[in-house]
Amino acid sequence: MVKNGEVKKQIRLAAETEEKESYEGSRSAEGLKDLQPLGTEWHKPFLETAPCLIVIFKSSQELAADKHKHPNEYVTESGGTACGFLLAASHDAGLVALTHAPSPMHFLAKIVDRPVNEKPFLPIPVGYRTNACWVPDLKQKTISESCVWI
Repeated sequence: MVKNGEVKKQIRLAAETEEKESYEGSRSAEGLKDLQPLGTEWHKPFLETAPCLIVIFKSSQELAADKHKHPNEYVTESGGTACGFLLAASHDAGLVALTHAPSPMHFLAKIVDRPVNEKPFLPIPVGYRTNACWVPDLKQKTISESCVWI
């Protein structure tokens, strides 16, 4: 959990560098069109203004003292489930949280000094709702659009 203002600022600046490159160059026109309903852009001030930034890392393998690598199973599935519970618990506690997935996220491991076997999985800014908060009005798929009955 990152609460230090200077570290959050470093994370925001690094994330914005990655996002700006993505929005202005590497992302396809189709990808940019898909993002329009979300109202996102490369500016990410919430990474710095949120009271805390929870950065989830995944470790697909553990490094033993003898340098032997031991695989961890179901890292993505377990991590995704745990993050879902964390988001639900945050909202239940009266907080707001959002997921942010800059790509690539290698800068996170450097800034918070994590070992090489840990890879950034999901940064989650957590705080209180502000008047500037905006939630997109997205159309939910119907059950027949999202399920196959056999």
